Amino acid sequence: MNPTPNRHTMPWLRGGARAVRRLAAAPSLLLAVALLLGSVPLLAPGVARADLQVLITRGVSNPIPIAVVPFAQTPADGGFDVAAVVQHDLQSSGRFRPMARQDMRATPSTAAQVQVADWRAAGNDYVLVGRMSSPSAGVLDVDCDLINTATGQPVGSKRFVANVSSLRNAAHQVSDFVYQQILGVRGAFATRIAYVSLTGAPPMQRYQLIVADADGENPHVIFDSPRPIMSPAWSADGQWIAYVSFENRLSAVYVQRLSTGERRLVSARAGVNDAPAFSPDGKQLALTLSGSGGNLDIWLLDLATQQLTRLTDDPSIDTEPAWSPDGQSIYFTSDRAGGPQIYKLDVANPARVERITFGSSYDAHPVVSPDGKRIAFITLDGNNYRIAVQDLASGTVTVLSHGHLDQSPSFAPNGATIIYTSRDGDMDSLQTVSVDGLVTQHLSDQGGVREPVWGPFTN
Repeated sequence: MNPTPNRHTMPWLRGGARAVRRLAAAPSLLLAVALLLGSVPLLAPGVARADLQVLITRGVSNPIPIAVVPFAQTPADGGFDVAAVVQHDLQSSGRFRPMARQDMRATPSTAAQVQVADWRAAGNDYVLVGRMSSPSAGVLDVDCDLINTATGQPVGSKRFVANVSSLRNAAHQVSDFVYQQILGVRGAFATRIAYVSLTGAPPMQRYQLIVADADGENPHVIFDSPRPIMSPAWSADGQWIAYVSFENRLSAVYVQRLSTGERRLVSARAGVNDAPAFSPDGKQLALTLSGSGGNLDIWLLDLATQQLTRLTDDPSIDTEPAWSPDGQSIYFTSDRAGGPQIYKLDVANPARVERITFGSSYDAHPVVSPDGKRIAFITLDGNNYRIAVQDLASGTVTVLSHGHLDQSPSFAPNGATIIYTSRDGDMDSLQTVSVDGLVTQHLSDQGGVREPVWGPFTN
């Protein structure tokens, strides 16, 4: 269980022997140090994990009406309902209002079969039709046409190639196609998320690192341990995940290839090993290391040579590195001004440090949008810890979430949505919020979930 930050007095033991320091540090790093020093119980209670479900809690006031007509099927598709997945994706985005199937008077499967006037009279701005075929054994073609009922013309057509086991992903790709054609923003339905789940009760509880589809379906446990797992981070190509494991009672950083399960220990140095972040080219990790002296700083680790390069050397606590998309800058959390704030350093000249946040007494855990124009972070809003975004050009900050203890923000690869953890009583749940604040979702399950990270586009 992540400890709650305290902006007034937060114990911070350096090397296990130094005095209390005033710092409201990031919950994940507090847990790492507390575990290292034995100041909190090693494991926390939980219950069995269930698959995540997406529940929309707020949407736009005028969602776009669209008819997602059941796709024509072929015996080779195993009866999988592509259109049902697409309808669920679009509805759960909060920006579309799909027509109920029982209200459809026809089920065309090609653009030529669509009687546009009838669908427009039924209140639809768009109609999506599609069909599946099997040109060869084991291969499925998923074809779709999107029609604008105002013009009567197709907006676009697309073919996706799949097999029976990948039809759900193909359906998500259809949703991405529709989303982009109508809204002009690439959809992220066909991407993945990773998160940590806590299951069971003492002394039988387990920590699991899970990768799932963006809608919570198809969860796969990629690592399981009786001891804490923290700080998962994706590589830019989506092939690797870095994370912190306490499987040997001390913090260590591993990288793991998703396709094969290959697992490499890359940092088990004395003291804290935390907050790994892949460089955009995948060749380096930015890390928080304390060394035997106990002071927390940002380092670069070359994954091929194991060479370390120190980026910060300050008596303050410097942690939670996050790369800019161009790889030239790293944003991080530091208390060098007396309380946690977000700073940016130049990787080529790390002595060049710029403070980024000023609006709250607590701003921490930065993540950078895929276009590099925004950061999301945890901010103290009244007595609540919430998710905010800051426009880096103007400095404008917008608080997006509404919980009491919201943390671990992560951008979707299209930059349109942020996933994060929200605490409700003793339970953690995954939430999403659009960067304009208009759409919120709850990804619910029956157990403790935390530290979500949204994976990149991979196709």
